[in-house]
Amino acid sequence: MKHPLIFVLLALSLLLVNCNPAASVDEDSDWLANLIVQFQKWPVSNPPRSIWRYEFKGQIVYYVPEVCCDQLSILYDVNGNVICHPSGGYSGGGDGRCPDFFQERTDEMLIWKDSRSFF
Repeated sequence: MKHPLIFVLLALSLLLVNCNPAASVDEDSDWLANLIVQFQKWPVSNPPRSIWRYEFKGQIVYYVPEVCCDQLSILYDVNGNVICHPSGGYSGGGDGRCPDFFQERTDEMLIWKDSRSFF
């Protein structure tokens, strides 16, 4: 196969759609697929890494919870740009740039969760 990376990204895109039939991953799939590939190269974490889709302040956003000790969660816009870090860090309160995220988010949808076992 001449372009194995294209095959991997296509397969991951199909997995994204198949793991949650209600998930609509269209123009967002390139950067999300790349993020998933990156996560799968990292060691298994406990809790498992995951990507969640929400509506927040009138836009679709993607939330990646922190997985351990003093790390920051990440909130992305539909283009893969970091909006803020809603939680985590030393204080547990993130970076303070979107303090209302947990109260205002709606339409929760699991996009991806690492299925590898920690043990």
